[in-house]
Amino acid sequence: MNSENKASEKTILILSGPNLNLLGERDPQMYGDQTLDQHIELAERTASQHGITVEHLQSNHEGELVDAIHQAREKHAAIIINPGAFTHYAWAIHDALQTFDGPVIELHLSNPAAREPWRHTSVVAPVASGTIAGFGGHGYQIAVDAVSELL
Repeated sequence: MNSENKASEKTILILSGPNLNLLGERDPQMYGDQTLDQHIELAERTASQHGITVEHLQSNHEGELVDAIHQAREKHAAIIINPGAFTHYAWAIHDALQTFDGPVIELHLSNPAAREPWRHTSVVAPVASGTIAGFGGHGYQIAVDAVSELL
């Protein structure tokens, strides 16, 4: 399938990395009190306003995210990824994203650059179209709006 066909499908894949299944419970002062499901619902509502559909996968396993990126090459026009801690060292995710033809948006609820020094490096950023960080759950809406513009 060529990239023109993928773009016409207007389907995006949202990938959520490790521990994001604990949103709403884990460190609400840092990540807010909304659940991942609530963030995805916002993304879906925003996407529908642009005529885009959303598929979502959360995994605590790097290989599962890599497999999803490989499959997205044939199914999705864009990827929004919140890689969680994989942001800082998951070169396999970097390499998989590098093979994807469409827009890739790196998304973070908090601002990694304003946190511990080990969080300042992203191995995802060099293969992303852009990064949205520090806007909490609103970042999901911003990411979908950005994807819509890039498509």
